[in-house]
Amino acid sequence: MTTRTATARYDGLGKDGKGHISSPSGVLDDTPYGFGTRFGDEKGTNPEELVAAAHSSCFTMALSFALAGAGYSDGTLETTAKVTLEKDGEGFTVTRSDLTLTASVPGIDADTFAEIAAGAKANCPISKLLNAEITLTHTLS
Repeated sequence: MTTRTATARYDGLGKDGKGHISSPSGVLDDTPYGFGTRFGDEKGTNPEELVAAAHSSCFTMALSFALAGAGYSDGTLETTAKVTLEKDGEGFTVTRSDLTLTASVPGIDADTFAEIAAGAKANCPISKLLNAEITLTHTLS
């Protein structure tokens, strides 16, 4: 079992508050987040961006390993995740994560690629974690 952590701190409350998030690896090191980074254009991150980063990287790694397991040894995969936050009554809900994949895998046919990609989408741990609609659009060159 692997356990990873991150710590979030919020100074002040509501729109006027300012948050910072850190992780032991140092990739997130007192990185700012708050209302302005979530709903505006202030410098920093936000939960949906972090979920998008987690989902795109998890899916891409899962697909890489699935392709290797199927006997493919070369290729390039690039995935963008668009995580949607929608108003839900008085609060908000993350309703979906749309994955867009561009791939180049020499020697693979489109049907085989689509089947392996669909399996990676369904089985990546972050896909399993999310309780939202998850779509996948891919281009194979």
